[in-house]
Amino acid sequence: MTFSIIIPTYNEAQAIGRLVQNLLTLGGSSLLEVLVIDAASPDGTAEVARQAGAVVRQSPKPGRAAQMNFGATLAKGDVLYFVHADVGINPDFVADIEQAVKAGYEAGCYRFRFNSDKIMLRFNSYGTRFPGIMSRGGDQTLFITRALFDRLGGFDEYYTIMEDFDIIIRIRKVARFCIIPKDVLVSARKYDTNSWFRVQIANLTAFSLFFMNVSPGRIARTYKAMLNYR
Repeated sequence: MTFSIIIPTYNEAQAIGRLVQNLLTLGGSSLLEVLVIDAASPDGTAEVARQAGAVVRQSPKPGRAAQMNFGATLAKGDVLYFVHADVGINPDFVADIEQAVKAGYEAGCYRFRFNSDKIMLRFNSYGTRFPGIMSRGGDQTLFITRALFDRLGGFDEYYTIMEDFDIIIRIRKVARFCIIPKDVLVSARKYDTNSWFRVQIANLTAFSLFFMNVSPGRIARTYKAMLNYR
């Protein structure tokens, strides 16, 4: 079983080098490539990733769904593993995913915990052990077999936001989805800038609009208007 890791990036120079190095160190002989698909980051993300050992390509189109689909066209592995640039990877990812695939799961993700000890964020992290769609998300990383990814037609590029939830919903209609009972580490920076309550309301609003089939552009504008960024 061979792996291709695909990382969509935009202005992730501070995080990408460490992540690529960790993936290459931990991946062993099963890891064929780490593909960083950049959206013309002006902060030097591409060069940092290249120096760390990744294969770097510029995406023909911006947006995570388009970037990840483009990465998949280049990938050679039996399993595609989609990872966000600011995630702390689980060191057992190769063995964990191999075990899940051999057990009949064609796709899945990890639980997560935040890089923060705040009580309410621990509550959020605990929720990721449950199967509900609102407990999922791209921060948890996503593995999927090449065969299933191709059968689904990849990510739906209509979704310039919520693309991860859309593909998980489609996966669950046709295949078994595994939640690996271990954690990846997720940045709490959004919560550091905004209150816990404010982020929860923004998330709930985005989910509500998504399930009401509101356009991704409107969801993105609404979500960004509800939060402070730095």
